[in-house]
Amino acid sequence: MSTPASGYTLDLPLIRRGKVRDVYRLSDHPERGEQLLLVATDRISAFDVVMPTPIDGKGKLLTAMSTKWFDFVRTHKICETHMLSTSISDVPVAAYRNDPAVRAWLDGRITIGSACEVVPIECVVRGYLEGSGWNEYQLTGTVCGVQLPPGLRQCDKLPEPIFTPATKAATSHDENITFERACDLVGPEAMYVLRDTSLAIYNAASTYAEARGIIIADTKFEFGHRAGAAMRLGRVFEMPILIDEALTPDSSRFWPKDAYQPGRSQPSFDKQYLREYLEGLVAAGTWNKTSPGPDLPASVVAGTIGKYREALDKLWP
Repeated sequence: MSTPASGYTLDLPLIRRGKVRDVYRLSDHPERGEQLLLVATDRISAFDVVMPTPIDGKGKLLTAMSTKWFDFVRTHKICETHMLSTSISDVPVAAYRNDPAVRAWLDGRITIGSACEVVPIECVVRGYLEGSGWNEYQLTGTVCGVQLPPGLRQCDKLPEPIFTPATKAATSHDENITFERACDLVGPEAMYVLRDTSLAIYNAASTYAEARGIIIADTKFEFGHRAGAAMRLGRVFEMPILIDEALTPDSSRFWPKDAYQPGRSQPSFDKQYLREYLEGLVAAGTWNKTSPGPDLPASVVAGTIGKYREALDKLWP
């Protein structure tokens, strides 16, 4: 087994090792069916490069926040979620060889979820104009084919939230696409359901967050469907299942409401602290945004985890 800093390898079939999460297959449950074990590590990525220095405790904070949002979505009856349990007691002891140190590391950073067939579309909702959307708007006046009013400033609130899908990429940047292109890829019936569901989650979550001092500028969701469910044109697309993570600083832009000022970039609760440090290295010519990433100083690690913790404390005190 490896060290806690980089995460432990479990005695389970490894399905995927992502930038942040490791996904393992659990034994089928007699009532729940096929199950997966998602482990949120302390790895952090920026500019699509995983940094060699972990952010201690990040995985537990992400899991805590996602768990709250999954409960929120379910309580508001917006859609199903993949989450079945976050209890370490539901993980077979053989998976971690009954090692107390591994159990302690896993506790608080695991999610047991229903196995789903993943829809190969990132469902992005934007309520404010920033990031790649702002870059595109300056050139075309549109974002992913959505026409926006002229004269908008960086970080302006949009007249209404817009749905801007992207293709999922395992090793490179996701590619923004139009809604029509997404329909071509997975079928119009599926995309209309995913669009409406994504907007419903965003609207409910942004209202909740803003009342607690946080603006959710944009976010992305991933959805799945039960194995064997049809997604092709002319077939009924069942209620989508929200999977992976939900409304965390890794998948969203969180801005402090009391500091919001359009016309410039905003302070945030996401990886901005880390990105600003890395941009300084790029400007100094000591890193070029390719792997391997640079080792991170303790001050950057502390500043980054502090932003994540502040967001969780504001949203779910």
